[in-house]
Amino acid sequence: MDVVIVESPAKAKTINKYLGSNYKVLASFGHVRDLPAKDGSVRPDDDFSMDWEVDKPSQKRLSEIAQAVKGADALFLATDPDREGEAISWHVLEVLRQKKVIKDKPVSRVVFNAITKKAVLDAMANPRQIDEPLVDAYLARRALDYLVGFTLSPVLWRKLPGARSAGRVQSVALRLVCDREAEIERFKTDEYWQIAAKLGTLRNEDFVARVTGYEGEKLQRLSIGSEERAFEIRDMLEGASFRALSVDAKPTRRNPGPPFTTSTLQQAASAKLGFGASRTMQVAQRLYEGMDIGGETVGLITYMRTDGVQMAPEAVAAARKAIASTFGERYVPEKPRYYSTKAKNAQEAHEAIRPTGFDRHPKDMERYLDRDQARLYDLIWKRAIASQMASAEIERTTVEILAENGARRAQLRATGSVVRFEGFIGAYQDHRDDSKNQADQAEEEDESARLPEIRAEEALTKRAIEPTQHFTEPPPRFSEASLIKRMEELGIGRPSTYAATLQTLQDRDYIVQEKRKLLPDSKGRLVTAFLHNFFEKYVEYDFTADLEEKLDRISAGELSWKDVLRDFWKDFSAHVDGTKELRVSDVLDALNEELGPLVFPPKGDGTDPRACPRCGGGRLSLKLGKFGAFVGCSNYPECNYTKQLGTSLSADSPDDGGLNEPKELGNDPETGEVVTLRSGRFGPYVQRGEGKEAKRSSLPKGWEVAEMDFEKALRLLSLPREVGIHPESGKPILAGLGRYGPFLQHDGGYANLETVEDVFTVGLNRAVTVIAEKKERGGRGRGTPAAIATLGEHPTLGGQITVREGRFGPYVNTGKVNATLPKGKDPASVTLEEAIQLLTERAEKTGKAPKAKAAPKKSAARAAPKKAAAKKAPAKKPAAKKTKAAAGGD
Repeated sequence: MDVVIVESPAKAKTINKYLGSNYKVLASFGHVRDLPAKDGSVRPDDDFSMDWEVDKPSQKRLSEIAQAVKGADALFLATDPDREGEAISWHVLEVLRQKKVIKDKPVSRVVFNAITKKAVLDAMANPRQIDEPLVDAYLARRALDYLVGFTLSPVLWRKLPGARSAGRVQSVALRLVCDREAEIERFKTDEYWQIAAKLGTLRNEDFVARVTGYEGEKLQRLSIGSEERAFEIRDMLEGASFRALSVDAKPTRRNPGPPFTTSTLQQAASAKLGFGASRTMQVAQRLYEGMDIGGETVGLITYMRTDGVQMAPEAVAAARKAIASTFGERYVPEKPRYYSTKAKNAQEAHEAIRPTGFDRHPKDMERYLDRDQARLYDLIWKRAIASQMASAEIERTTVEILAENGARRAQLRATGSVVRFEGFIGAYQDHRDDSKNQADQAEEEDESARLPEIRAEEALTKRAIEPTQHFTEPPPRFSEASLIKRMEELGIGRPSTYAATLQTLQDRDYIVQEKRKLLPDSKGRLVTAFLHNFFEKYVEYDFTADLEEKLDRISAGELSWKDVLRDFWKDFSAHVDGTKELRVSDVLDALNEELGPLVFPPKGDGTDPRACPRCGGGRLSLKLGKFGAFVGCSNYPECNYTKQLGTSLSADSPDDGGLNEPKELGNDPETGEVVTLRSGRFGPYVQRGEGKEAKRSSLPKGWEVAEMDFEKALRLLSLPREVGIHPESGKPILAGLGRYGPFLQHDGGYANLETVEDVFTVGLNRAVTVIAEKKERGGRGRGTPAAIATLGEHPTLGGQITVREGRFGPYVNTGKVNATLPKGKDPASVTLEEAIQLLTERAEKTGKAPKAKAAPKKSAARAAPKKAAAKKAPAKKPAAKKTKAAAGGD
């Protein structure tokens, strides 16, 4: 019996089917060791020696693996075909050597880019040894990330209270978001006009031409900058005669883009499917690990963490064959297409992302996949097959037109295009090419209208002249996809790190996502400003990219990983030591200098934006406190004015209506206590009375500070409201506002109301109906939330694992076991392995893990004497413990 180690249980199950009963395939559930999250885990003074820690779940899985290897003939390490996969295999092997179970057993490393029977069997037939340079590159990366995080973060904590952490790649990605926001804030809008003429031909067919020149001046996009000039040109054209000077029809070709890489897949999935980076990778992981297709588990796509753009020769041949059979021979180019990436520092060590079989058409696979899987597979299949199809043949026509009004002249141009042969465009239902950027696509769509037949020197008839006003727009905020694209262009990070980096920034509250756009939070702006002023070198794009290139050279065996660490640490540690004498006042001076225009924007009335609104004589300045930065008055303690910073970083954020201090609304008629409107850390709220016992209520979504009055405040403070007594249970029904909006509460259960106003107006009959409808939908107790996603079956607890949004946050569930997700974890990004680990740990803590089966009783003829049996009874305990350990693993 040979033992094979992979990362995930889903992968293990599939591969075991391919290899048969002579192999035992076990899952490591990802990494089995990591650096302990404490100072001293990497020791530069000891030649960068590193301590590794095995967590409790991994200890049990490694014990199971060690037990299996002890009785095995050989060990095959079959983790993913990249640096992280190589590192997992190395870690597993190191632990097994420490446990002294390897001995003289042969150990082999096998890699496959797709989980298909052929790919797996071919890999098993061609094993190799662990790639030491690839492991060295992993060790260097891990050490660098640790040293930066555990050296720089304490500096932040001391000098910039409220900051969470800094990271080698994380901080540079954050700077990209902050720099883009600053660029948007500095942007000055310019007005410009465009003039279109609707013209007709002699055959009475209409088309549109745009003005490109006037009175000998060539007009650019921003040349017509005022309504006055636009109307001057319009008036001239209204009385002009029009003539086609030339008609030029040129055949052009559009070539397809390469198959997807990790970055381009995330960009396309974001644009077309609305997926975040984490969600894209989660769905792609399932497609890679394998789906049940007609009773056979098959991996549908190749490995999805790659920056390579080439497909294997056999895949190219299969694609060309599929193109011929699906679209026709004309769609097959004469020679296979070759692609090379333009991304900085791309390794191209692996294939691009492609289907494992081009004969598995997306339409045929739909019945085996859920909606998200089917949509992503469709995207991957079309992009990959289009990459080997013939070019689209397009005829582009340009008509140059002269307008004459006496001695005054203007030039116009009309463009159009006709697809003579669709080529690769035929692979896309929507006839759009993902390889083009938005500007290119917009330009092509503008030219896509087919022009009528126009002859040179033909007189044209004016139908209408239409000037339109436009304004220049700032660069768009980054989305997850466009940020990843920019990081890839700069050579920052690698395919396996993109999604995790973005998730970390959101978990740290450094950035927020609104309508799929990334905005820096005030914490992120402050951290970036601090690092830019005092650690500028380490958040420079080129410096980070150069370090990534060195890591790539380590993986290629060209550099020593410890030499790279020594060079980095020498300068970095000296720089950190140089900040020890840095005073908080120095930090504040730098932050006020850099962020002052944003924190204290100019006021419309021309008054000093930094004048204290309370005392009038003090000046506002950034201050640092236990919970981060805030704005305070220079006359403290005589003046105790303070103001929290909002996401926009402005000290006059609109989210609280400029509410700088409590605003009295009136006195409660029952208690006589003062009711005030205030602004707090979590937004505006109303309060009755003072001190810890004061009643408070946040303003619900949609209620504006400017519209708050005494009556509305009393209504909020009266919640929860008793609607009435339920006619069947005899128990009260309450209406209130909670974390997830307006609700009804009855007998320990909850039912949602549609609007905030319903809380104050819903009557007993309607409330009883809403509660009854909730029960009919299957709610129990407080209600079982609908599943956000279904991940797969738990290998030991049984049942399908689902992700749900609960009253106290998102959680994973199987059967009667629930496990809360870590704080900040995006429910859409949870992987099957993470869910299994969380549920297993939770089951063990609550005693819901499967119990060991009792050992079979011996026959009476072979039964031992009672005393002997009593002595041997304790020996059964290890068996039970072993079963429990197994429950924590597979």
